[in-house]
Amino acid sequence: MPTAQHEGLHRIFRDNPELYTRAFEMIDIKLPVPQEIAVIDTDMTEILPIDRKADTVVMFLLEQEERHIIITEAQLRESEQKVSSWAHYISYAHSKYKCPVTLMVTCADTGTATWARKAHPIGLVDHPSLVVSPIVFGPDNVKAITDPEEATENVVLTMFSAFCHVESPEVNDILKALDHALHKVDQETAEALADQTELGLGKTKAKHAWRKFMHASAYRFRSESAREHFATAKADGKEEGRVEGRVEGRVEGRAQGRAEGEAISILRILSKRGIPTDQAFRDKVMETTDISLLEDWLDRTLDVTTAEDIFE
Repeated sequence: MPTAQHEGLHRIFRDNPELYTRAFEMIDIKLPVPQEIAVIDTDMTEILPIDRKADTVVMFLLEQEERHIIITEAQLRESEQKVSSWAHYISYAHSKYKCPVTLMVTCADTGTATWARKAHPIGLVDHPSLVVSPIVFGPDNVKAITDPEEATENVVLTMFSAFCHVESPEVNDILKALDHALHKVDQETAEALADQTELGLGKTKAKHAWRKFMHASAYRFRSESAREHFATAKADGKEEGRVEGRVEGRVEGRAQGRAEGEAISILRILSKRGIPTDQAFRDKVMETTDISLLEDWLDRTLDVTTAEDIFE
């Protein structure tokens, strides 16, 4: 089962798609400029009963109906078996969507990042049929954002910096800068980012440091687990576990708001493709809360000729 730290390393991009451009600029790689970014179905399972589900998959909608897929995978340790999954994700997405596909891997330690960054050939040693060569983010190439003013200008990027440097000596300075930045944004955004930061830090010392920042500052936006932890935590640690569970539940609840985002993406893509929709159609899409169903509809928007065809 994926850990909170694993989820944080890729869901930060799902929840904040604008981070893709910022992150790639940081390592001097130019991405296509999207007119829209849509989160799409991560399920890449075929008829055979093999579970193949990528972490986060987004589609950049470019000019003239061109598209570009970015698959984001969080990797916490070396795993040659995972290379096979990556190869499947790339080939599946390329075959299904008929567009360029980029594999992006996020890591929280330099060793794993170095391993992931190397070319992974599949086939004959001298003549591989396929080479998996992802773009990798880790503590060795993600800047440790410790300047409060820079953090204020790039709040989400600073949070991502903390996730990548969670085991680095600079992590407390990064969290301090993030602490400063969260004072500069609105309360709702600050609450969401504070919770997302705590969950993404996983079971590390940095998580406890973050809770101390929350406690010491008496934040108006203090994350839920920090509020309850410092108010009711008991020495035996059982209460902390229950509090952490409530935080994950809250973050999951917020993630369920993805339904509205998926619905909006459906309508935007149809509009972008010049396919008309009436009010009844728009109401049906916006009132649907089933994420799996919405993801199926979203996939179909790329090929249908009438709006109603997505329901078939």
